[in-house]
Amino acid sequence: MRIVDIRETAIPLKSKLANSSFDFTEMTTSVVAVITDVVRGGKPVCGFAFNSTGRYACGAPMRARFIPRILAAEPETLIDASGGNLDPAKIFTCMMRREKAGGHSERSIAIGTIEVAVWDVAAKIADKPLHHLLAERFNDGKVPGNVFCYVGGGWYWPGQTIKDLQDEMRRHLDAGYTLVKMKVGGLPLEEDVRRLEAVLKVVGSSEHLAVDANCKFDRAEALRYAKALSPFKLRWFEEPCDPLDFALFAELASVYAAPLAAGENLYSTQDVENLVRFGGFRADRDIIQIDPPQAYGIGQYARTLDMLARRGWRRRSLFPHGGNQMSLAMAAGFGLGGAESYPGVFGDFGGFADDARVENGAIILSDRPGIGFEGQAALYRIMRELAGI
Repeated sequence: MRIVDIRETAIPLKSKLANSSFDFTEMTTSVVAVITDVVRGGKPVCGFAFNSTGRYACGAPMRARFIPRILAAEPETLIDASGGNLDPAKIFTCMMRREKAGGHSERSIAIGTIEVAVWDVAAKIADKPLHHLLAERFNDGKVPGNVFCYVGGGWYWPGQTIKDLQDEMRRHLDAGYTLVKMKVGGLPLEEDVRRLEAVLKVVGSSEHLAVDANCKFDRAEALRYAKALSPFKLRWFEEPCDPLDFALFAELASVYAAPLAAGENLYSTQDVENLVRFGGFRADRDIIQIDPPQAYGIGQYARTLDMLARRGWRRRSLFPHGGNQMSLAMAAGFGLGGAESYPGVFGDFGGFADDARVENGAIILSDRPGIGFEGQAALYRIMRELAGI
């Protein structure tokens, strides 16, 4: 058993969405295919992943360093102890050879995307859904039938009206979601508060609404928003400031009693540890939102969970960023608080399997082997063409 090839291609998202900080008109993503010599149904078994949304394609470091290291390794050094499957931990170690400490974002996304694709192919070789495999290895075999899922929306669209925003939120509720998230920071505070109040009329309660500032605010504006949002007691206030401004996070936590959320722009276990050590994050209420393919992948996510557990954090406080099949499988397999969803945005890369159903705020899980991209026809077409299968 061996990996015979690893391929990458950059695909544009073709999205006109905008949050408070930037738009997605130039955004690309790397799609990766890990091709093995295991044959099922006359075709090689392949693993797939993409580097989520919000960071650009990263094929250059993959092709220059990480793919060649894997392909140059002796195949038996990448196999698990049973001899019957790939070992993602060994493949991760192989990619990290000769890598200097620190500077995580320079390589974490490229490594993490390949690593997640390796987990996809390992689960397929084992003939199990990835969330089953993760539950067996990292969650005492507890396999759920569904996963709580909130919907990310409330973007800033050109020409959007308050009624348009309310109609969008009604569609999400009609689709089965019970928690929605909207953007703030793209308009003056007074206008954002009017938008928030309009959405609350639709969702009915502040526990069903979170807001996301996408790291927009300096200290003065972050504190001004915190003061204005405090009376609403929202489900959470996400990314109010620069993701590495731990002093400001700690100051906000001292004056904002409702939950804060962050983590999608942190790319190492050490960065997350610094957030909870120095950022004032409170284990009894706050939310951590690491994006797995962008933060070294699934194995490193497990190590981050272990670190957080030692500091008193429960897995229910983690909601992986991404809104895709990868984050859904991890939320299920690790027993996390839930997953994110982006229906109708990010083109072929948003959302879940075409037959996915949301009932009472939870996604019903499928039994497809691996991550389950095969259930997303448009996205799987891109992946299948890359792999040549």
